[in-house]
Amino acid sequence: MKIRTALITTAVVVAGLTALAYANRIYLLQYSLGWYTDIMHPRDANHPVPWATGPATADKPVAQRPPNIIVILADDMGFNDVTTYGGGYAQQGVPTPNIDSIARDGVRFDQGYAGAAVCTVSRAALMTGRYPWRFGVEFTPTPGAMARVAGELYFNPNSPHQVIVDDQKARAAKNFNDLGMPASEQTVAELLKARGYHNIHIGKWHLGSTPEMRPNNQGFDESLFMESGLYLPEKDANVVNAKQDFDPIDKFLWPNMRFGVSYNGGKWFEPSKYLTDYFTDEAVTAIKRNRNQPFFMYLAHWGVHTPLQASKADYDALANIPDHRRRVYAAMVKSVDRSVGRVLQTLRDEGLDDNTIVIFTSDNGAPGYIGIPDVNKPYRGWKLTQFEGGVRVPYVAKWPGHIPAGTRYQQPVSNIDILPTVVAAAGGSLPTDRVIDGVNLLPFLGRNAAPQPQRPLFWRDGPYRTVQDKGWKLIVSEKPKKDWLFDLSKDPTEKTNLAATQPQKLAELKAELQAHHAKMPPPLWPSFIEMPIAIDKTLDQKQTPEDEYTYWYN
Repeated sequence: MKIRTALITTAVVVAGLTALAYANRIYLLQYSLGWYTDIMHPRDANHPVPWATGPATADKPVAQRPPNIIVILADDMGFNDVTTYGGGYAQQGVPTPNIDSIARDGVRFDQGYAGAAVCTVSRAALMTGRYPWRFGVEFTPTPGAMARVAGELYFNPNSPHQVIVDDQKARAAKNFNDLGMPASEQTVAELLKARGYHNIHIGKWHLGSTPEMRPNNQGFDESLFMESGLYLPEKDANVVNAKQDFDPIDKFLWPNMRFGVSYNGGKWFEPSKYLTDYFTDEAVTAIKRNRNQPFFMYLAHWGVHTPLQASKADYDALANIPDHRRRVYAAMVKSVDRSVGRVLQTLRDEGLDDNTIVIFTSDNGAPGYIGIPDVNKPYRGWKLTQFEGGVRVPYVAKWPGHIPAGTRYQQPVSNIDILPTVVAAAGGSLPTDRVIDGVNLLPFLGRNAAPQPQRPLFWRDGPYRTVQDKGWKLIVSEKPKKDWLFDLSKDPTEKTNLAATQPQKLAELKAELQAHHAKMPPPLWPSFIEMPIAIDKTLDQKQTPEDEYTYWYN
């Protein structure tokens, strides 16, 4: 009798706990990534990064060595965040003098484009010089925990267009770490390594986290790897947070992101300070360690990606900005610009400035889901869209003695052009066993530069595709079933859709799109979320059926 009573009691308790877990399944799943991270990756306290030390003396003078190369990539930084391109927050005391100095001392690309409107695909383009859909990288890796709660997180009964989630594909989604760039791709680091470069990665990667896909197997000798996504712990006394209660992504990030990095695939540990400043400190140290040999540094900042977190010192310095969210965001921009300044100053201090190529750009435009409407001004659209606001980015570079100071470059360029340009500067060769879509820009940047031949640029996200060619741009969307055709030479802000009045140009560009995509392989992993994005409104603004929109495929 006692055994039976115990069994019944146990069954009732199990049933009750199961019902409770089911009732709170969204909460449990929403927090599961963070809990899993804490179990699988306990973090050590901060410790010094054991950067390798280069030669004690140089075998050649700096001027006789191949150039050092530094690519600084901001995350989600909008076109209007940089003073060079229109002002940003300069009037509120947040200019970007250090980023601007690269344009002043070198070249400002007035039509600088990201390879995609979202991070992973754009970063794969930068690393390979190729359109990433050539090797199956087409969609953004999404954590499995987000996959399982996406439908509930994004459901909004008041929205005129709903998020579409394929539950079967979401349940079958691969582990987040398994999604990334195939190791068979030849990266810029691998091509420079063949020229004797010491290659250093610092910051975000987002191209896969298996040993095969991590930077150390993709040509980088050293990698200080951002393992999660907090700039400081949420309750740290030195951080100021801005949460967006209208943004489902933000709601997912806060409980799940952690403050952690690793070195060369080792155990996670905590950075010593606000993440942007920490990465900068380590970049400065690594430059000094390698002053006597050619090096390539890929400094991939997390700033200014969400979650929006500013250092308290930067936030306090901007008391003149009344809106809390804008103030936090502006402080984050300030920290990225300060980072650029410290890197440039270190090059000067170490006598490396004249023989170092420095490139600064962003992986895509700023998102509408932060609720700040002017980040991509004057362009329409946001991150996740292929309108100019999603793909046109700050893009500046300098190489003293090779790129004339104050150059204004008018032809469209993309981050697929970085690999062929810097490999050529290093005296290297491009692979001959695959298509390289980017072009070497050096012949078009000298004092007696030839004009760059016109070429089309392409973007792809499932059935959402774009081509820009000879000043014309066509965006083709499956949801809604619509074409947008713009004459960018007359309408750079994409206000007038000419699809109905220019049928010949529409047909010409559609044929270009079809020819480009005809022989591309299927994606390495499927999309399971189709998300509507209002082109002209931020996420916190009320959406109406009359608003123009498009769908993004994760």
